[in-house]
Amino acid sequence: MSGLRIESTRGDLVESVHRVSAAVVDGQGRTVAATGNPALVTFWRSAAKPFQAMPLVADGAADRFDIPDDELALCCASHSSEPLHLALAERLLARIAVGEEELACGPHVPLSPAVADRVAREGIAMTPRWNNCSGKHAGMLALCRHHGWPSAGYTGVGHPAQRRILASVSCWTDVAQACIGLGVDGCTAISFALPLRAMATAYARLGAARDGAAARVRAAMLAHPDVVAGSGRPCTDVMRAWPGEVLAKAGADGVYGAALPGLGLGLALKVEDGDGSAAPVALIAVLRELLGHGPAAEADQAPLPAGLGGHAGPAILNTRGAAVGVLRAVGGLRFSGVAPRARGTAR
Repeated sequence: MSGLRIESTRGDLVESVHRVSAAVVDGQGRTVAATGNPALVTFWRSAAKPFQAMPLVADGAADRFDIPDDELALCCASHSSEPLHLALAERLLARIAVGEEELACGPHVPLSPAVADRVAREGIAMTPRWNNCSGKHAGMLALCRHHGWPSAGYTGVGHPAQRRILASVSCWTDVAQACIGLGVDGCTAISFALPLRAMATAYARLGAARDGAAARVRAAMLAHPDVVAGSGRPCTDVMRAWPGEVLAKAGADGVYGAALPGLGLGLALKVEDGDGSAAPVALIAVLRELLGHGPAAEADQAPLPAGLGGHAGPAILNTRGAAVGVLRAVGGLRFSGVAPRARGTAR
């Protein structure tokens, strides 16, 4: 089978092609399936958020400040600035006695088209709480308060909070800190460059954890998929479509990470040209193959769960709203000799 790619059609013509690289691994980092280059080094972007939030729980800050699961899910979120998200961010900041002005992320246009339209229509002056990463930043500030670290410069290389988070990323991915590339994310915090295989390993371990910080982070995200993204967003809809079977987290520039707890697998993928519209199509194609068939997959795809049609093969619309083409997944994974465990089998 050829590797996975996402085709953009217009009429009967394939107008453009988006190549996909992905790694599917077990908790030991052994490759179960792949497409493209599973060793591709790229920035993890917001798909790193569960592991950036991990020290908040592991170091005791979440317990100290009595952070409930919905607020913990917000720390892992790329939210849509919906009223729920704004309220949770306000509540979390009040809980840790931090002013909104201390958030280094700054505002941006909401990820939800409906919310963005309302902001423009009503002339709403957005504050940093509206940033999709405001929960992550509030979590970092909570970690600073817990340890007595200064909040000034908390997003920069060398700050104790970022050193602690880098150690967390290294631990979960099995990549030495010195080998992790560092860049600045869109929200001003540090972003990490790693091989896709290492990202997938971290997600496999997140899905398999029985207790501790990882189990708590996983439970919070799975219990609050509406917080992790928002109405009509792929991460939220994927977790609702496969409740308890998939934990999914998007990153910018065509990145996704996912844990499949029942199969003991982790997934990381990158649409190599960074096309964000193609990334959900790729994610759902891979998940359908893994959840429907596994290594013995035949050509037929697993049935598509309700609510995912608009993400799995979205229509390309013209300015009048008429469909003129489609984004579609073509090809699939290549499987290795390492078989995933049967769904529901204990680790």
